Amino acid sequence: MTIDEQVAYLTRGAAEVIPAEELRAKLERAAASGQPLRVYLGVDPTAPDLHLGHTVVLRKLKHFQELGHTAVFLVGDFSAMIGDPTGQSETRPPLSRDEVNANAQTYLEQVYKILDREKTEVRYNSEWLGKMSSYDIVRLCGHYRLARMLEREDFRSRLDKNLPISVHELLYPLLTAYDAVMLRSDLELGATEQKFNLLVHREIQREYGLEPQIVLTMPILEGLDGVRKMSKSLGNYVGINEAPAEMFGKIMSISDDLMWRYYVLLTDLSPGKVSALKAAVAAGSRHPLDVKKDLARAIVADFHGEQKGADAQRSFEKQFQENRLPRDIPYQNWYFGPPVKLSRLLVDLKLYPSNTEAQRKIREGAVSVADFTNGSPQWRRLTDPTMELRPGEYIGDYVFRAGRRLVRVCFSPQ
Repeated sequence: MTIDEQVAYLTRGAAEVIPAEELRAKLERAAASGQPLRVYLGVDPTAPDLHLGHTVVLRKLKHFQELGHTAVFLVGDFSAMIGDPTGQSETRPPLSRDEVNANAQTYLEQVYKILDREKTEVRYNSEWLGKMSSYDIVRLCGHYRLARMLEREDFRSRLDKNLPISVHELLYPLLTAYDAVMLRSDLELGATEQKFNLLVHREIQREYGLEPQIVLTMPILEGLDGVRKMSKSLGNYVGINEAPAEMFGKIMSISDDLMWRYYVLLTDLSPGKVSALKAAVAAGSRHPLDVKKDLARAIVADFHGEQKGADAQRSFEKQFQENRLPRDIPYQNWYFGPPVKLSRLLVDLKLYPSNTEAQRKIREGAVSVADFTNGSPQWRRLTDPTMELRPGEYIGDYVFRAGRRLVRVCFSPQ
């Protein structure tokens, strides 16, 4: 690639490059000297599993790796015990060393689904942070001002509300900045919510006599609900270790509008090709369902292989388009009395354990229904947790889908 092509490829989908002009200069210098850039991504192993939201920035690290630069994956085994306060409204309890170690063991095998195992430099920040003396820590703190630290949005918000901030939270961006010093990085990747930390890293590198790294941030990926960021705790996630059919079905549940964002952040399809697909859908020459199936197959193939991606698509088409439902799908009769709330019905059908859980899943867009009475069903997503089913509206044979779980219901007058 030419330098122009490299810049376009490496900044595709990026939220921000700071400072933008330095990326070109460093790429030109790397090409002239034959010395690849050191590009790193630091991840704290705070949970055992990764989801598609985590892979947005991992894919960008892969892009640098593909162009011959040194990809450094930093496991924040020391910093995870402190906890990044980004986006936190209160101090959260730190993880234990055993919890961190257990999570770290599972991270790498998942990361190698994206990065080249043989070409990835893996480091642990306990290598240097665990060896720092009290003198080293005091010296590090002397390179940054408290007033600047309290400009951080989440800290400022907590101060305004008289909520506590622990001292160890103030140390987090300084200690992770020391990672950048020790790695002598040329560029660091992170999500937009980590921008404050990443800028601190640049300043601390300068304080230690190093050329400041470039910061490249990637957008936060919305979850299946299309509103909140993808998160396991919110239930709107797609785990990269999930079964192919489960991944495929979840991706097919996203809205048509969100599909384009997934194409940009989760595939290597060029911006021109994404725009062409979008234009084809708008013109009616491509059906959005077919384009979404292409997306789902590509994502499944990234983590499970091409054959598994194709198999997942065929399974989806048989079950949800050709209406060939599993033979062992549970079947129940429902005799209508007064109107029944959708959330209560889902609990009674044993699709969810509680009314609260059912309402949450409805809001997240995880519940769909299809009318099988007339022989040509169309799946329809139900997103209103206050919805009531009334006898005059629901009479006949319906299938409710909650995630991958199905139940067939025959509604009859009492």
